[in-house]
Amino acid sequence: MLVSFVIPHKGREELLEKTVASIVAQDYDLSELEITIVTQNTTLAADFQREKELMSINIVFRPDNETISALRNKGVEHSSGHYLAFLDADVVLSANWVKAMLSELEDNAGRVLVSAVQRCENNAPPLEKIRTALSNATTDSEVRFLPGRNLLLKKETFAEVGGFPEHLVTCEDYYFTDQVHALGQLYYSSKADYVHLGEDKSYKELFDKEIWRGQSNLQSIKGRPIPLSELPSFLVPLWILLFAVMPLIFSAFMSLEYVMLGLGLFLLPILLYSVRLYKIADKQISFARVAQFYLVYFPARIIGTISGFFKVIKV
Repeated sequence: MLVSFVIPHKGREELLEKTVASIVAQDYDLSELEITIVTQNTTLAADFQREKELMSINIVFRPDNETISALRNKGVEHSSGHYLAFLDADVVLSANWVKAMLSELEDNAGRVLVSAVQRCENNAPPLEKIRTALSNATTDSEVRFLPGRNLLLKKETFAEVGGFPEHLVTCEDYYFTDQVHALGQLYYSSKADYVHLGEDKSYKELFDKEIWRGQSNLQSIKGRPIPLSELPSFLVPLWILLFAVMPLIFSAFMSLEYVMLGLGLFLLPILLYSVRLYKIADKQISFARVAQFYLVYFPARIIGTISGFFKVIKV
């Protein structure tokens, strides 16, 4: 087998079915591809019988308490491909994904991990367009980290870094790709793409998910060097938290000028991040929408990080 797709799954089956359908629709010899679905659902209504007539599909059931890293690592144990393709269970790949990603990986001897860019439909809600713009801030270039929604690498590379970190609930893809980066180049390519079906559709979803995503922020930095480019993701939420509290204190003991200063310092990073994203999105998304995104994103990250801090202490 040439390429083994590993898909961790929990919850909605209709999105998983679309992910599998996009693999079956690849412009590639399906006899050289296989899929391993590692699900935490107790049963799957979809049996993929039609798809199994075209290619090899394995379904592995795992307990509910395992992390997504454990599911991915377990999927590799059931895979036989020379290359591993890790997908989330809510993405739809372009038909040329396998062909393009294999080419991108093999055409440069220094590359060890590749990923395709995110795409959204023209009628996508503003929040999905914002997420897509953030994902595609840098394309057709080497990067330091890659999200785990679609990754291709050699199985030997996966083995060399010891797989995904099973102790992390979230941030596992950043940790894993940082480890792989020590072996060679990570490349983010626009020669293929994917649509993230599970992208946040409302700010309530965004808020809840960012709290969840933030809980492993502190644990994810243990045991690895922290590049300068990653420091803002830890320092900016602390800055915002500090200057969100200070105006409340100033209002009781100091003049209005100090209250306004604290409020301005609170809003400064949100303004700077909003201007940056507004430019990245090529002004296709209103500045008000971008600012609204960060006004929800940063407080949620702060709550998640604080929650994770107490979990670290408990451990």
